[in-house]
Amino acid sequence: MQHQQDGRLILLAAGLALCGAVAYVLAASRLRRRGDRWSPLRDLSFTAGAAGLVAAALVAPPGGPFTAHMAQHLATGMAAPLLLVLGRPVTLALRSLPAGGRRALLAVLRSRPIGVLTRVPVAALLDVGGLWLLYRGPLFAAAHERPWLAALVQVHVFAAGLLFTSVVCALDPLPRRPGTVARSAALVGAGAAHAVLAKLLYAAPPPGTGFGAPDLAAAAELMYYGGDLVEIALAAVVGLRWYAASGRRLARERRRGATAEPPASASYGQ
Repeated sequence: MQHQQDGRLILLAAGLALCGAVAYVLAASRLRRRGDRWSPLRDLSFTAGAAGLVAAALVAPPGGPFTAHMAQHLATGMAAPLLLVLGRPVTLALRSLPAGGRRALLAVLRSRPIGVLTRVPVAALLDVGGLWLLYRGPLFAAAHERPWLAALVQVHVFAAGLLFTSVVCALDPLPRRPGTVARSAALVGAGAAHAVLAKLLYAAPPPGTGFGAPDLAAAAELMYYGGDLVEIALAAVVGLRWYAASGRRLARERRRGATAEPPASASYGQ
C-alpha cells in the first residue's frame, strides 16, 4: 500500500510539472501569434526547469540513498526553480491571459499574504530555515516513514526555493520590488547558511537516521558544491539586472539633460 501511495504521489508531481510546461508553451505561442515578442530562450529555460522536476520525480539518481535524496533536493529546491523563474512565467501570464484572468492574477499579486511572503527576510527564512528544520531535526526521519509527510516536505522545498529565487532575481512583477542590496545580502546569507548546513551533514547525519559515512560524505559534498553553482548563477542574474537597470537610468538622465539644455543658437541670439 505504501509503495502504491508513493507511486501515485510521484506520478501526480510529474504530471503537474508536465502540465505547467504545456501551459507555458501554449501561452508563449499565443503571444507570438498575435505579433508580440517573447524570447525562445525563456521557453527553453522554463521547459528545462519543468523537465528537471519530472526527472527528479521519476528518475532515481545514482549513489547511496542520502546522496540520491540530496540530488533530488538540489533539482527540486534550487536548479529547477532558477530555470522556471528565468522563464518569467508571471509576466507571460499577465501578457497572455484575457482581461478577467489578468485582473484576478493582479489581485492575487497585490494581496497582503503575497506582500508578506515576498519580503526578502521572509522568503529567505522559509527557504533556508526549512532546510535546517529538515536536516537538523526529527522531520527527515519522520518523513521517511510517512509518504504523505515526505510529499509535503518536497512541496515545501520546491515552493520555498521558487519563492526565494523569484524574490532574489526580481524578474517578474512583485508587490514591492526589493533593492539590489537587500537581495544581494539575502543571497549571501542564504549561501552561507546552506554551506554551514552541508558541513554539519558531513559530520553527522540527520537525527534518527543511520546513513553510511561514504553516502553521508557524498551527499554533503553534493549539497555544498551543487548549492554553490546555483548560488553563483543567482548572483549573476542579480548582477546583470543591476547593470541593466543602471544603464537604463543613465540613458534617462542623459535624455533629460539633453532636453533641458537650450539650443546653441538661442545663446547667440541674446
